[in-house]
Amino acid sequence: MAYTYAVLGAGRQGTAAAYDIARWGEAELVILADVRLETAQAAARRVNQLLDRTVVEARHLDVSNLPAVEALLQGVDSVLSAVPYYMNIELTQAAIGAGASFCDLGGHTGIARQQHEFDAAARQAGVSVIPNCGQVPGLGTTMVVYTMGLLDQTVDVLMWDGGIPQKPRPPFNYLLTFNIEGLTNEYAEPAVFLRDWKVTEVEPMTELETIDLGDGIGVLEAFVAGGGTDTMPWTYEGKVRTLQNKTLRWPGNFTQIRAFYDLGLWDLKPVEVKGVPVVPRDVFHTLFLPKVTYPEDKDLVIVRVLAKGTKDGRPAQALVQVTDRHDQVTGFTAMERCTGWSAAIVAELMARRQTPPGAGGVESMVPAVPFMEELRKRGVPVRENVEYTE
Repeated sequence: MAYTYAVLGAGRQGTAAAYDIARWGEAELVILADVRLETAQAAARRVNQLLDRTVVEARHLDVSNLPAVEALLQGVDSVLSAVPYYMNIELTQAAIGAGASFCDLGGHTGIARQQHEFDAAARQAGVSVIPNCGQVPGLGTTMVVYTMGLLDQTVDVLMWDGGIPQKPRPPFNYLLTFNIEGLTNEYAEPAVFLRDWKVTEVEPMTELETIDLGDGIGVLEAFVAGGGTDTMPWTYEGKVRTLQNKTLRWPGNFTQIRAFYDLGLWDLKPVEVKGVPVVPRDVFHTLFLPKVTYPEDKDLVIVRVLAKGTKDGRPAQALVQVTDRHDQVTGFTAMERCTGWSAAIVAELMARRQTPPGAGGVESMVPAVPFMEELRKRGVPVRENVEYTE
């Protein structure tokens, strides 16, 4: 069966998602829309050339024009939003109005929870609404569900994830592969975990630890950042004792970044500088961006989930890890593959009606086993292991 898709936003992740959908989503048509038509046209040409067929069609669209959005989505089976997260509430309403299932790259747990409130409307329209479907949350969320499913009962779930350069370079040993606003939002916002079976807010840029990941990577440092667990703490409260996520970086990065946090450079409230109001976070973005932007450098993405509990009546643990690298053949970065492709898989599952009608979190709406099968089909390396601990 052939499906019609729409991808809103023709940036890095939108282009990667359009490629995935066009290649693996039984797509008859993929509409790639952007406020900059030339950007959408260039992305569409790239995807069509990679696939040697014309399946992606560029369109001009201002997503703030909701009647235009709803008109574009008429006849679309599944839509993926790759635009800034703060636009997704209105886009969700437009998709439901057009009768199209909706997923997005997200980036803000509070907004995702507001999108869940469209559950009744989505059910009535017979569509799925699934926010926060990128790398983490998104891929990592489904990996948590999949890893828990390898045990009979899960008590503790620990997740680590990060997008880092394959070859770190000073001064920060970091490579920015997505929107810098999303990065600082994660760094500045508190995390929501499960601790002692209860939803618990944890300060960002805390609880530094080191972890040896092997796989030719070695030792990385990990620390608390916001957003990674999405709505899972509320879903699993009282069912799992511990559920947490930490961000991975090359050693030394944490101390540098923590200093910016302590200085208040991620604050959004303007401060007065020589009589001029200045937003500290804008200053940080301006200064930091050129220090971590190296278009020629290759990246690496790691998502690691460890679940502890019981299997066959015995204490056991399950480990699932994705370690992906920049793809030389297609030119897509590891971050684009693990973010754009992950969201695209959800869009494809929605089009095939493999997700239930309604609105909810990835952990409740996305079938974990089919998702992981799709991930493997794309050549994304997935390693899993279950062992008894006593």
